[in-house]
Amino acid sequence: MRRQKLAIITGGGSGIGFAIAQKFIEKNIVCVIAGRNPEKLEYAKKKLGEKCFSVPLDVSDLNAIPLFVQKVVQQFGYIDILVNNAGINMKKEFVEVTDEDFQNILNTNLNAVFSMSREVVKHMLANNSGCIINISSMAAQYGLPKVIAYTASKTAIDGMTRAMAVELSPSGIRVNAIAPGFIYSEMTAKALDSDPERKAKVFGRTPMGKMGEPEDIGNAALYLASDAAKYVTGVILPVDGGNSIGF
Repeated sequence: MRRQKLAIITGGGSGIGFAIAQKFIEKNIVCVIAGRNPEKLEYAKKKLGEKCFSVPLDVSDLNAIPLFVQKVVQQFGYIDILVNNAGINMKKEFVEVTDEDFQNILNTNLNAVFSMSREVVKHMLANNSGCIINISSMAAQYGLPKVIAYTASKTAIDGMTRAMAVELSPSGIRVNAIAPGFIYSEMTAKALDSDPERKAKVFGRTPMGKMGEPEDIGNAALYLASDAAKYVTGVILPVDGGNSIGF
């Protein structure tokens, strides 16, 4: 009998991470969701059911990552899929961003993705198979004001995705990224409603004329993690209603 696949999803307690876990579990993939907030994780775990396991982890604490991966492997014996979804953002005028601000964003959004991937890949190599999905952003596709550190981190994610794909694909490990557009959440809706000019700009350059849903990213991740994408690696997949090519 074919064994169940196992996925680690960072930032899996809410939003896009939760939506990805939901889609995976619907397809019988066991999910380990990780995040900083134990209460949020526990709530997500209850909603997702018995195929979901939660492990508190602050990815910005790089020293905690090897131990976290070790724990997962001890409990389950293998890791098939890694979704590097955890990330933070900060809106600030360019000249007001401190070195510390910049490093904090890079540490969570970039350094942690590297460390987590490296530790997971050590185990994937033993099986000559695996799938890594990084969450990028349209901030890596074009310039957005007031998010310099976030933009730098996500642009680096795209480059790292390609470099990892070239190095790891010969060993059976596929590496891809998803670049979400404007995805509906209470937070984004509130932000856009309070800034009519920005809202008009968002919808004006999105050919489909509407925001996406978290499940749209979940569906894309499910495709990239499935055998349907067995010949797909090194791709940055925009899921943005055409925003990145909109005029």
